[in-house]
Amino acid sequence: MARVAGVDLPPNKRAQIGLTYIYGIGRSRATSVLNKAEVNIETRIKDLSEEELGRIRAVLEAQGEIEGDLRKRVQMDIKRLMDIGSYRGLRHRRGLPVRGQRTHTNARTRKGPRRATIAKKKAPGKK
Repeated sequence: MARVAGVDLPPNKRAQIGLTYIYGIGRSRATSVLNKAEVNIETRIKDLSEEELGRIRAVLEAQGEIEGDLRKRVQMDIKRLMDIGSYRGLRHRRGLPVRGQRTHTNARTRKGPRRATIAKKKAPGKK
């Protein structure tokens, strides 16, 4: 099993798709990495030689942050926003949508499941 940037890549996937399992790498970045490393996009991960994996690792090291470093930077950016008290930081702190979405309805992903409202008993009616 190939291991790149601390992530086990799935052996039966194509190289382009397999690289997307690394945090911070999408389809376009995976394609550019493989082109720079001179590896065929269609090659399966299990068919990559150690030399090709070494070239891929070298290109990823040169390109910048991925996986743990990127996760840490994103968390530090969010923490900075909360510390300076910006609007976006407050939204993060309260667990509400950050990018201007409506919250009157929807936003259940950020807000969590609905809190059950307790139905009031009806007063006995006059007959």
